[in-house]
Amino acid sequence: MSVTSEASSTVSSSPAVGRGRLLQVLGMWFGMAAAIGNTISAGIVRTPGNVAKLLPNAWMFLAVWVLGGLYAFSGASSMAELGAAIPRSGGQYNFARRALGDYAGFIVGWSDWLSTCGTAAAVAFVIAEYSAALFPVLSRNATILGFQWRVPLIVAVFVIIGFFILQWRGIRWGSGAQLSTAALKTAAFVILVIACFLLGGPAHRTAVQSTASAPALPAGWPLIVAVMLGLQGVIYTVDGWDGVIYFGEEVRHPGGDIPRAIFGSVFSIMGIYLLLNLVALYILPMNEISGNDFVLGTVANRIFGKLGDPIIRSIMVVSMLSCLNANQLFCSRTLYSMSCDGLFFRRAARVNPGGTPVLALFLSTVVGLLFLLTGTFERAIAMLSFFFVANYALSYASLFVLRKRAPEMARPYRAWGYPWSTGIALGASVLFLAGSILTDRQNAPWALAMLVLSYPVFRVLKWVTQRADAGAAKSS
Repeated sequence: MSVTSEASSTVSSSPAVGRGRLLQVLGMWFGMAAAIGNTISAGIVRTPGNVAKLLPNAWMFLAVWVLGGLYAFSGASSMAELGAAIPRSGGQYNFARRALGDYAGFIVGWSDWLSTCGTAAAVAFVIAEYSAALFPVLSRNATILGFQWRVPLIVAVFVIIGFFILQWRGIRWGSGAQLSTAALKTAAFVILVIACFLLGGPAHRTAVQSTASAPALPAGWPLIVAVMLGLQGVIYTVDGWDGVIYFGEEVRHPGGDIPRAIFGSVFSIMGIYLLLNLVALYILPMNEISGNDFVLGTVANRIFGKLGDPIIRSIMVVSMLSCLNANQLFCSRTLYSMSCDGLFFRRAARVNPGGTPVLALFLSTVVGLLFLLTGTFERAIAMLSFFFVANYALSYASLFVLRKRAPEMARPYRAWGYPWSTGIALGASVLFLAGSILTDRQNAPWALAMLVLSYPVFRVLKWVTQRADAGAAKSS
C-alpha cells in the first residue's frame, strides 16, 4: 500500500460527516512559507536581548544560536521521514497517535491545539500594540455599548476575525496570504541586513570602542545555567521549522515536498536569524544588546535615525500577520485530524468546498478570542510550553517505534544517520525538557496537573464519540 493511500484509508475509516474534504493543492514553497511565517515573528525582537543578558560575549552569544540551529537540524530528517510516511494534516499529533496510541496522540494534539490558539491571541495583541505605536489614534480607549474598551484590544479581535473570514473562504486564500506575507517579511529582513552592513560603518566603529564596557561573562556552574537558559530561549524562538507537517494531506507530492520544505525551512530560518544577530553585533555594543527588548529597533535607529523605529515596527506587523495566519491554519488542522479519529466531535471534521475544516476553524478562532479577551494567553502559552519539547520527544520516539513495528511502511524519505541522528534529537529533547522543568518552577506544576487531568477528558470524549458513531450506524 502506498503512503498516500495508507493515509487516506486512515482518514476515511472515520464515519463520514458532512461534505467535502481537504484539497491536495499545496507545494514545497507553501510549506516553507508556513514555517517561516510562523517562526520569524516577535521572538527575534526579544530573544537576542535576553540571550545577551545571560551570555554577554559575542562568541558565546552566537554559539547558542548555532546550537539551537543544530538541534533543529538534528531533528529535521526524522520529522521529514515521519511527515512523508504519514502525510496527514494535523502536525505531530498524527505521529504520536500512530506509534504510541490514542492517548499519546490526544496529549500531543490537545496541548498543540491550545498552545497554538493561545499563540494566535498573543500575536494578534502584539500586532495591535505595534500598530498603535505607528498610528497613535489606535492607542486610545473607546466606549462601546456603555463599556470602555482599549482600541488595541478591539484591533486584535478584528485581526483574528479577519483571518477567520479569509481562511473560511478556502485553503487557496489562506495559502495565498501565507506565501505573500512570508515573501514580504523575508525580503524586508534581507534588505535590512544589507542596509545595515552598507550604512553601518560609523555605528560599528562606535560599537567597537564601547566593547570595554560589556558585562562580565559568568564562569563555572553559573555559565552552564546561563547556556541552558539561553538555549531554551533560542529553541523556543526557532520552533516552527516543521510547519509543513500540519498540511500533509494537502501537499500535492508529500513524499518529496515535505522533506524539501522542512530542510529548506530550517536553513532559511537559521540563516535569517544568524544574519540578524550578526547585524546586531555589528551595529551595537554588547552592553546595548544585553537586556534590550527591542534590539532590531535600536539597530534601525542607528542606521535610519527617527525612521528606524517605524520601519522595524512596520516589518514586524507584516511578520506577525504572517505568523497569525499560519497559527490559525495550524490549529484548525490539528482539531480536524483529531475529529476524524474520534478524539473530538465528528462534526469538526466537516470541510467546506474551499478545503477548509469550517467548524474546527470556528472553534479555534473562538478559543483564540477567549484567550485574548480574558488576557490569559500568556499563562496558557507558559503552561503549555512544557509540552513543547515533550511533543518533539514523542515524535522522535515514534520514529523508533514505527521503524520496529512497521518496517513494511512505505517511506519515501528515510532519516539520514538513523538511529544516531534521531537518538541525538531525542536525547537533546529529553535533556532540554528536564532543564525546562528545573528552571520553570512556576508553570511546570500546572502543566503536570493538566497532564493528569487530560486522561478523564480523553475518556469522556472517546465515550461521547463512540456513542454518537453507534447512533449514526443504527440510524443508517
